[in-house]
Amino acid sequence: MAEKGNFDFLYDPIKQKMQELVSHINYTTYIEKLVPVDVDGRFIVLETPTESFAKYITGTLAEKMREAIIKADVGLTDFRLKVEGSDNYAYNAPDDGGYNPPSNLDKKYTFENFVVGKNNEFVHAAALSVANDPAGTYNPLFIYGGTGLGKTHLIQAIANKIVSEKPNLRVIYVTCEQFVNEIIDTMFTGRGPDARDKGKILRHYYRNADVLIIDDIQFIENKKAVQEEFFHTFNELVSKGKQIVISSDHPPKELTALEERLRTRFSGGLLFDILPPNFETKIAILKRKAFEKKCHVPDDVLTFLAQDSGDDVRTLEGRLTKVIFSSKLHEEPITVALARSALNEAVSEPGKEEITPESVIAAVTAFYRLSKNDLAGKSKKKEIVIPRQICCYLMCELLSLPLISIGKVLGGRDHTTILYSRDKVDEMCRVNDKIAKDVDDIKNIILKK
Repeated sequence: MAEKGNFDFLYDPIKQKMQELVSHINYTTYIEKLVPVDVDGRFIVLETPTESFAKYITGTLAEKMREAIIKADVGLTDFRLKVEGSDNYAYNAPDDGGYNPPSNLDKKYTFENFVVGKNNEFVHAAALSVANDPAGTYNPLFIYGGTGLGKTHLIQAIANKIVSEKPNLRVIYVTCEQFVNEIIDTMFTGRGPDARDKGKILRHYYRNADVLIIDDIQFIENKKAVQEEFFHTFNELVSKGKQIVISSDHPPKELTALEERLRTRFSGGLLFDILPPNFETKIAILKRKAFEKKCHVPDDVLTFLAQDSGDDVRTLEGRLTKVIFSSKLHEEPITVALARSALNEAVSEPGKEEITPESVIAAVTAFYRLSKNDLAGKSKKKEIVIPRQICCYLMCELLSLPLISIGKVLGGRDHTTILYSRDKVDEMCRVNDKIAKDVDDIKNIILKK
């Protein structure tokens, strides 16, 4: 075995952390016998006595070793192993640190499914350019515009394309709400070593991204400590030549509760706004959505739906969904008369109550014998999560409301959570007959009240 060199000052703090993370027998049998022989960038090179020794560490203790290195805070991020007498690495740790592609992306949000019009052709081209060449021309890319105009679709399309075509790149997609909650959790849930370690691990996670995409950055306003953390993350990623994509409901200059240094950095990249769609683009969007729903909708009905529909694309889709559902419910062809009736049927009959978020919640809670607090709460129990997701799905199907408004009614959840719930229930209805029947029964309760 090689003699100890000059790298003990790095490995000793790591060993101390490993002593806390692994069993005593693993520590004395393996960890104590490793010898630090080199540093390669941010990797510590450790020598093992045999090949089987190295295989055990890589197969059983690698994640704990990586965690200990981060917690030790010695300026390193990972490790490599060499067998004594060999010049080759027995274990060449991946640079991704155990990274997995993001699981919070909507697979339907692709560039192919995005309807391009005069209102968004430039921002679409910029987003596609970033997906094809991350950290190339547009960095950071800042996309802004009103609710429901397609910002989330575009930035998730960037993520989906990079994950699919450039799997070697580490892509992180996160809503600002999630980012804020994670930072606050590490900063204010304790002051001891564990809290500091969580902070180091979280910083390591975000600052080692190749592509960082944050949705709805405006939620960082008035949160000084979170802005400080994001400022340093932003600077480190840009200095490394990594891609940053940000969306917001306003341009940087209007985010007045944001620190000037952040506004300046946001403005230093490329700013693109998404404008409301014109009438022709609305028709194109409706045709695309009808195609996705495998339903033929006559042109005169599409024209009717596009009129007086406001600027929100989600509201536009909601109007179409209500008409298609009404056609299936009443077993009638889709006509302008049926569309007009469907959009007004909640108040078309004397004494009939208007469909509201509250009435949907009431129907779901009564059906599943739950309380409104159960649906709005944070319980992860299956018997509550599924009704909550069904409630999200029904609000999307029956109400012409922005997703962010639905989220507020259901405990302040962000629009990506609502999207996930909607799509999850849609999928469950196709494969689970009981869920499909429950959803239909609740729909009938709501519509026939």
